[in-house]
Amino acid sequence: MASPAVIDVNGLAALIAALQQEGYRVIGPIQRDGAIIYDEISQLNDLPFGWGDEQEAGMYRVRRREDNAVFGYAVGPHSWKRFLHPSPVVLWRARRRGNEWMIEEPVEDSPRLAFLGVRSCDLHAIGVLDRVLHHGSYIDPIYAERRESAFVIVVQCAHFTPRTCFCASMGTGPKATQGFDLALTELVEPDAHRFVVEVGSARGAAILQQIPHRPAEPTDVTAAEHAIAQTAASMGRQLQTAGLPAALLANLEHPHWDKIAQRCLACGNCTMVCPTCFCFSVEDRHDLTGTVTERVRRLDVCFTTSFTYTAGKPLRQSIRSRYRQWLTHKLATWVEQFGTFGCVGCGRCITWCPVGIDLTIEAAAITGREQTTEGVV
Repeated sequence: MASPAVIDVNGLAALIAALQQEGYRVIGPIQRDGAIIYDEISQLNDLPFGWGDEQEAGMYRVRRREDNAVFGYAVGPHSWKRFLHPSPVVLWRARRRGNEWMIEEPVEDSPRLAFLGVRSCDLHAIGVLDRVLHHGSYIDPIYAERRESAFVIVVQCAHFTPRTCFCASMGTGPKATQGFDLALTELVEPDAHRFVVEVGSARGAAILQQIPHRPAEPTDVTAAEHAIAQTAASMGRQLQTAGLPAALLANLEHPHWDKIAQRCLACGNCTMVCPTCFCFSVEDRHDLTGTVTERVRRLDVCFTTSFTYTAGKPLRQSIRSRYRQWLTHKLATWVEQFGTFGCVGCGRCITWCPVGIDLTIEAAAITGREQTTEGVV
């Protein structure tokens, strides 16, 4: 691929415009309602210039930064799954006309999406979904169509939250090395605000040629590498993954599961914010006139009692059993099914748990391993 290049803030605006000109809906970070979320952006000023965040177990808040960084935050409550694996989706609709029912196949809106600001952990999460929904034995056509047309712009992590991020120990960050069209490393200095651009695909190179840029100098590349290396070295929270699946499955009756259950609210927040959870349920719904019925797919979570409802009752009736299912699936049986962990170390489940349950601490307690939080204060 092409050598690294450099663009400035005006170049970032040109990048957004070029993608729109190519027919993409650009999805990027927006500061709204007290959080940095992902939604459609139309111009440069939609981006969260000068906004950062603070996160810890059970706490999230946005804050003003001392600089004007565009990507000076860690991951928020949204993930790119929202756009690739949407919910709800109407699978089919039946409409009554006289004494007959006519089946209608709804036309799925599959826009061309450009994702601006994908972190390495989330890129790996998309890779997990790819293995399950796109490249596995059973292909989800809705996911596959959206995924194949998606243009991915990574932002290499120069900002993270030490209390919740642990991508380095999962091997999913902070630097993305493949699977993107373009990758940006933001450098904010007193006399310059620029982005070092790496090209990851032919269509990424084609878009870069449409916007003002210059070749990256050695000092640009060194500064970008230093920013990413500093993030990796400063990430104190860790999860020891060697032998973890077997260790968890050998401790299914550990008493610590009961201690977790005493705190867990079974609210499902951890699964709703998780970028790799893909479970769904299918339900039928009808209008009040009795003339239209729909079969709808919607995301579901393993913390609800209805999730395992079979033969008149839920199979996992206790919070203990439901939390154990979730944690062991993420960190053990997922490896058996798909060859990788179902966790990418983004830390969302820690931040958005109302009672601050931290899976790195719980996994360490159950398996008897030391949980490292060096640098976490």
